[in-house]
Amino acid sequence: MSRKTPDIPSLAKILKELESLANPNNVQGMARYGISVKGTLGVSVYELRKIAKRIGMNHRLAVQLWSSGIHEARILASMIDDARMVTESQMEDWAADFDSWDVCDQVCSNLFDKTTYAYSKAVEWSGRDEEFVKRAGFATMAALAVQDKDASDEALMKFLPVIRRESTDDRNYVKKAVNWALRNIGKRNLRLNKAAIETAERIRRIDSRSARWIAADALRELTSEAKQKRLRDKARK
Repeated sequence: MSRKTPDIPSLAKILKELESLANPNNVQGMARYGISVKGTLGVSVYELRKIAKRIGMNHRLAVQLWSSGIHEARILASMIDDARMVTESQMEDWAADFDSWDVCDQVCSNLFDKTTYAYSKAVEWSGRDEEFVKRAGFATMAALAVQDKDASDEALMKFLPVIRRESTDDRNYVKKAVNWALRNIGKRNLRLNKAAIETAERIRRIDSRSARWIAADALRELTSEAKQKRLRDKARK
């Protein structure tokens, strides 16, 4: 009795499926939110997750999907790639291709934060000039603060001086990611909350419009009674 061979989808088959799900109306809506329409089909993340679940982990197909240059194919690639097989070179190549905040954020939170290089790349990219590479540094920090359950407080605290240093970058996609990283670190536990608030207070004193916005927005959430209560309850548990 022969065993059934697993149905491993081909690149052509997956791209054909993505094209069948294309929605031009969605593309227009995405553009209003600042998402690049270059190579974009308008397939929802919900649909991409369903496809990813069906495919399973597949590094080779992920690399092929990324090389297609199609917006949704690249997000799907981040969902099925095997972080254990991702090299530093691959991370650099993919980051250099980022041209939209949603692809950047999906790749960082689906894949890059689970790699061996996550912490070092987060810091390295935070100092880069390219807007989306720099955003990737802070998006990776934000993802690690939430998803790396084994991370020590000290490991995440090392990001705070970097966040303060880069808080004067007034580019929209950078400052929002800096703010995101600061807030996520401060929402992890009471100790990190205190450290993030202290960092935000120092940022607020910088003579920079972007720094003041980052600090004010972060402090609004991190010092709120609702957030403080949630962290206190979490600490008791």
